[in-house]
Amino acid sequence: MTTGPDRQSFLGDRPVPYCKGCGHGLVARRLGEALVRLGLDASQIVLTSDIGCVGLVDPLFPTLHTVHTIHGRSTAVAAGAVLADTVLGEGRMKNIVMIGDGGATIGLLHLTQAALMNVDLTVLLHNNMLYGMTGGQHSALTPEGFATSTTPQGNWVPALDMEQLLRGCQAGFFARQLATDAELADVIASAIAFPGFALVEILELCTGFGVPLNHMDGKALRALAEADGRQLGTRIHRNDRRPYHEVYRERFPAPSGRPEATRGDGSPARVFAHRLQRPATVVVAGSAGERVQTAAAILCQAAILSRLHCVQKNDYPVTVGSGFSLSEVKLAPEPILYTGADAPDAVLITSADGLREVRGRGDLNRLGPGGVVIADESLASELSGDGVLTLPLRRALSPDTAALGAVAILNQRNGMLEREALLAAIGVLAGDGRAALERAVETAVSLAGQAAADPAEEGGR
Repeated sequence: MTTGPDRQSFLGDRPVPYCKGCGHGLVARRLGEALVRLGLDASQIVLTSDIGCVGLVDPLFPTLHTVHTIHGRSTAVAAGAVLADTVLGEGRMKNIVMIGDGGATIGLLHLTQAALMNVDLTVLLHNNMLYGMTGGQHSALTPEGFATSTTPQGNWVPALDMEQLLRGCQAGFFARQLATDAELADVIASAIAFPGFALVEILELCTGFGVPLNHMDGKALRALAEADGRQLGTRIHRNDRRPYHEVYRERFPAPSGRPEATRGDGSPARVFAHRLQRPATVVVAGSAGERVQTAAAILCQAAILSRLHCVQKNDYPVTVGSGFSLSEVKLAPEPILYTGADAPDAVLITSADGLREVRGRGDLNRLGPGGVVIADESLASELSGDGVLTLPLRRALSPDTAALGAVAILNQRNGMLEREALLAAIGVLAGDGRAALERAVETAVSLAGQAAADPAEEGGR
């Protein structure tokens, strides 16, 4: 799908998942047009979306990086990504936040802090003046007199004025437009190109609640905006503030060459060799409170000390302190552009909680060619087959160090990292618990040696 001989559309050829007449679909189309006009590379664009109807936008842009956040936190997540890219990286990414009026007001301090810091990101605020997905309740951006399901006789209090709020935060760019405005794509393009924090407030109507409760159409929406004294167009455009990353780099100049690895006390850390030729994914699963995610973090830190790229993603139930705990770790000799674990190379399981979770996720059925499963001996009756190794992880080590032991055994078997890299990683992360974790690694390596000498340990026996 193209818009010209050499101009690719960023918007996928698929149905728009919004109610008929909803302004969200118009905003998505205008964003697609703006990206085409800017000539940006899809691989360098991040679309960060919030909870609510606005969050349905992700699949509409299949070639972009998309991040779907929890309610109100999209601006904070995007700001963190931008700062990581601009302060620590090359600063090539463009991050665009798609947020509704509910998410914007729930996460209001995130918006103001990003504006105060002048983080180089663009926020498209879809303001339909109510909570559309959850029943049409009023929000902090509902105008006075506007009817919602919770203010059927009209809202009694004035709406928060985003323009005045952002002026107080010294924001560099703010525009207010209707979703139906012909110039919206140009305004969005200007916001994205602006070198600092930019927010476009886009007024629209929720056809499910806003229209029937207020008997409104597009003309009435424009009249409402003008009657409220909030003028349309680009209201703030100032270039007297530099984006945060430029100020940071001036205050803290980056050292020449690659940064030096350090230990937890700031002393230089040794850089280790590795034997990793391709990306490798490891799933570590066990019970909450048994340092599963610590073991995964040590593996990541060892990879960093070996000049590898790594990503760690953690998962646990809402109970947090009970049930399963799981980490996905991806290591690679090159930058990791896709963080998924489609075919794990290894699954490490230290408890029944962990086994239930990896089975539910399908990790065992998705093991890659030559994939290995390392599990505690208590799970031997439930795991069998080639590539399965069961060992007395909890008995020979402890429940709190079983996951780290499984990591050390995996590394001993595949030789991916130097053993000293794991020990050095413990020194960076462990603090007072360092000695116990170092002993766990040595004990696990001994277990791995015993298993190699006893083939009966393979196959779940």
